[in-house]
Amino acid sequence: MFMILKKVSYRQKEAVLRSALNRVSKKLPKESFVSSSPSPFVGRFGYPVVNLGVLTTLEVSDSAWLYDAPRFWSSENFKISDIVGLRAELINSSFKISVKKFDSVLASVQEIALSKKPVDVEVKTSKPPGLFFRPDSFMAPVGAFARLQKFNLTSNPKIPTIVQKFYDDTDCRSVEALTTLYSKGFDETSLSKMLSVGSFGLEKHRKLVPTRWSITATDDVLGKNLIDEVKDFPLISDFLLFKGVYLGNFYFVLFFPGKWQFELFESYVGSNEFSTDFESFSGRKDYAGSCAGGYYSVRLAVLEKLRQLKRQASVLVLRFISDDYFIPLGVWVTREAARKALKNQPLKFSDKNVMLEFMKKISKQNFGVDSSVFFRISRLLSQKSLADF
Repeated sequence: MFMILKKVSYRQKEAVLRSALNRVSKKLPKESFVSSSPSPFVGRFGYPVVNLGVLTTLEVSDSAWLYDAPRFWSSENFKISDIVGLRAELINSSFKISVKKFDSVLASVQEIALSKKPVDVEVKTSKPPGLFFRPDSFMAPVGAFARLQKFNLTSNPKIPTIVQKFYDDTDCRSVEALTTLYSKGFDETSLSKMLSVGSFGLEKHRKLVPTRWSITATDDVLGKNLIDEVKDFPLISDFLLFKGVYLGNFYFVLFFPGKWQFELFESYVGSNEFSTDFESFSGRKDYAGSCAGGYYSVRLAVLEKLRQLKRQASVLVLRFISDDYFIPLGVWVTREAARKALKNQPLKFSDKNVMLEFMKKISKQNFGVDSSVFFRISRLLSQKSLADF
């Protein structure tokens, strides 16, 4: 069982933000500065003319990679205050550009995205950067904003040979580039950065992709590729329940013997409201609009686990969002929280009903949520499997 949840007060939330922003405000640079860039950023407003930004630290730093490292944050159990403190120190220096315009400036931004290490840059903005911290459910926030006038790379990008190969190959589709690089150990964060600045794909199709969209597109592409692999595995023989928590996000992942299906329910602790999306063995034909990016990120984590087990299953996921998750930090949180749950030793049950009754008890006692409502309307649970006969 989980510990009793404690209410996070409004004052506590404000204190975390105030502490980070007060510290940053004293260190913001003038219009011209030299720093390190771990990542680009592509906005979505005004599409197809968008803001293309270079995210930079407050000064040159050998630790700039840490500012955009969700897997590391999760593995080291970074707290919300730790992540807010890091991301508040990033400056987004941006300029307007058409998503189809490719020039020398964009080429430099692409090198930042393709490099395996942050690149040092010299930046000139129209005004000194100003604080602009806006939490977001899709993307990790940044602390300050400025209008970019010009910038130069002052260190050489370290671009892996295989990444350069796909960048140069304008006859190769982006799906092949993403899935191949993923199989070679490149994580979804680095891949979504590369995709966002138009680094891959057929020449005529290359364009900037807003960061928000590229995150979900990467999770979706990688997930679909794994689905094709998982469908060839034998069915899992046990009823398994994985559970875990990260940053106030509690995940319960239920594996049922059966062909691949996936369903996600998301609910706030103590609330009767919820979001849900589902896909059958034949897949989805439209965007998972209720759970949005979290659907694809959690699905990827589940498929990684099935590939590790070399088994196929029908998978039902319940997410309970507590007040401990008091500042949205991006879709990466759902992906990493699900991965954490799936790394834990699962509980085994004799049959489906026993596992569901156990889940009802946990959700009611710990979160004040009646999960029987989920189970009654679940499309996955309404499907018949071999275990039902």
